[in-house]
Amino acid sequence: MTENLPTIALAKAMAREWRAARQQAGESLRHGAALEHVARQLGFRDWNLCAAMLSQAEAQRYQPGQVVRGRYLSQPFSARVLRATAVEGRVGWVRLELDLEVPVDVVTSQRFSSFRRRVNGVIGPEGFSREQTSDGQPHLVIDP
Repeated sequence: MTENLPTIALAKAMAREWRAARQQAGESLRHGAALEHVARQLGFRDWNLCAAMLSQAEAQRYQPGQVVRGRYLSQPFSARVLRATAVEGRVGWVRLELDLEVPVDVVTSQRFSSFRRRVNGVIGPEGFSREQTSDGQPHLVIDP
């Protein structure tokens, strides 16, 4: 059943679109009602069950040994996934442990360097971490 499920971000977008269409037709709906509608359309009894299943499916997108690409502290990388687990209580968020193919320098100073080969991070449904550098860039970004 999980092969054809959308991401949580897509399911929420579907709910927003359906709610907007209903509002144009003159019907006032809460966002929660739109989420429940999408959950039923996807074959679930309610949004909570749907969100839990989508969250598990999100974590399963990343398999041990899979190669991913992205940016860590604004530096591009290619890495193998060592572990991917759904974050309890945060729908669509995944904790990743990555083994970088080439270490990245996590220091911006010209005077010294500190290279990392293993990276742990939590990414959201959109593929980036909540934590940011001082210039507003996410610490970890995984390319789709």
